[in-house]
Amino acid sequence: MTKTTILTHPDCLKHITPTGHPERVERLEAINSVLNQKEFTDLNRQEAELCTLEQLMLAHPLDYIKNIESRVPTTGFVSIDGDTHMSPKSWDAACRAVGANIQAVDMVLNDQSNNAFCAVRPPGHHAEKNRAMGFCLYGSVAIAALHALNHHGLARVAIIDFDVHHGNGTSNLLWDERRIFFASTHEMPLFPGTGHVSETGHHNQIVNKPLKSGSGSNEFKDAINQILERMDQFAPELVLISAGFDAHYDDPLSTLQLTPEDFKWVTEAIVNLAETHCHGKIVSSLEGGYNLAGLTSSLIEHLNVLRGVT
Repeated sequence: MTKTTILTHPDCLKHITPTGHPERVERLEAINSVLNQKEFTDLNRQEAELCTLEQLMLAHPLDYIKNIESRVPTTGFVSIDGDTHMSPKSWDAACRAVGANIQAVDMVLNDQSNNAFCAVRPPGHHAEKNRAMGFCLYGSVAIAALHALNHHGLARVAIIDFDVHHGNGTSNLLWDERRIFFASTHEMPLFPGTGHVSETGHHNQIVNKPLKSGSGSNEFKDAINQILERMDQFAPELVLISAGFDAHYDDPLSTLQLTPEDFKWVTEAIVNLAETHCHGKIVSSLEGGYNLAGLTSSLIEHLNVLRGVT
C-alpha cells in the first residue's frame, strides 16, 4: 500500500484572484515546486477528479450551488464579497478541490494509500451552507467527511483544523452532525470572528480553542493536547485535517508565532492518534498559508511526517 498520496490538478492553478490578493496562484506554484524536489519522488501522484453535483449537495443546498455556478464570469473577476472572488476557471478549481478530498477519502478507506494530502485551491473551511466567504466557495473537508459517513458507512469521523482562522464554514455545515467531531485552533480576535469556546455544536461534538494574539508554541501545544484528549475519547475511524499554515510567525494575515517545527509536532500528534484508532488513516487538505517561505517550509515538515520521514 502506498504510504502517502498527493492529489492535485492544474485547474487549481487557473483560479485567478485580483492582483494583491493573498490567496493567489503563487501559493500552489510554490507547493508544486516543493513536491517536484527529488526527496518527494516517492509520493504517489493522482490528478483530482471533479466532484459531482450530488456530492456538493451533501453539504450545500442546490439553489446555493446553482447560484455560485451561475456567477462564474466569462472574463475578468466576479466578487462574491470583499475577500472572495471568481474567475472563469474558479468553478472547475473548486470542484477539483472538493473532488480531491473525496477521492483521497476513497483511496485511504479502500486501503490504496495510508494517508493523503490534497494540494488544492480555493480553500474551503470558511464556506457555509448558503454563503461563500473567506476565499472559500464549498466546504471541501466537510463534504469529504460526510462522504465517508454516507458512502463508506463510517460511524465516527474527526476533523482537526489548525489554520489560524476559525473554520466557521466547517462548523456551520456540521453543527447538527453527531457523527463528526470538529475541533479548531485559531487566533482570536481575527476573521471571521467566530470560534468561541461556547460554540460546541448541537451534540457537544465541536471544540474550539481560541488563541490570543501573539501566542506561540506553548499555547498552541496546550490547545492541541486538549483537543486530542477529546478526540481520543471520540475514537475516530478516519481523521481529516484542515491544514492551514498561516499561524506561521511570518504570515501576513495573523500574529501567531508558530514555527515549521510546531507543524511537525502537531502532525506527529495527529498521526499518533490516528494510528491508535484508525490504522493511521488521514486525509489532509490545504487551507491557508500566505507567506510562501513559511507555507513551504511548514508543509515540508507536515508531509515528511505523513510519509514517515522525520
